[in-house]
Amino acid sequence: MKRRYFILTIFALVPTLAFAKIKRLLHMRTEAGFKVNAGEARFGKHYKMKGVTLNTLDIKISGNDTENDLAVFEQTGLTPNGGPPLHIHRFQDEWFYVVEGEYLFQVGEDKYQMTSGDTIFLPRNVQHAFIQLSEKGKMIVSYLPSGKMEAFFQMTDQWTSPPSKEEIAKVFKDHDMIVVGSPLKND
Repeated sequence: MKRRYFILTIFALVPTLAFAKIKRLLHMRTEAGFKVNAGEARFGKHYKMKGVTLNTLDIKISGNDTENDLAVFEQTGLTPNGGPPLHIHRFQDEWFYVVEGEYLFQVGEDKYQMTSGDTIFLPRNVQHAFIQLSEKGKMIVSYLPSGKMEAFFQMTDQWTSPPSKEEIAKVFKDHDMIVVGSPLKND
């Protein structure tokens, strides 16, 4: 009788152990620290945000490192008087730290002049945008949770010609953002 229960227990454990292994593979959190050198990206790929700006985005900490709790990018601003359209992140908070250059941010209806050393917080479900005021700029941007932002930048990097406003709105929507207005203007 005991042998039968032992065999049944083994058969019951096999799917459970297999599921646990699969779950671990799907949701791995980096368990070791790592360094990403200046001018480099976490996985060696520099993304160009074509169609919205010409900025370069380098993943410094990937959502894959944090079970999608956090993503951190270094954004090199190469688009004077350029920036994304006014938009909303439905599921993510976002913050920026200005390393170099000058920017104007809009968060809700409020506008903020930003320069080196300034930090700004953009809560989820609040419209926001920025415009680069200087010739060059650099910011650290972080998304909490990481959401679909890495996939968004991978997608914009693939554009080979300027996308229409409709295409931009669709790609934003496909990555859990809503375009609610035009890019900011430098008044």
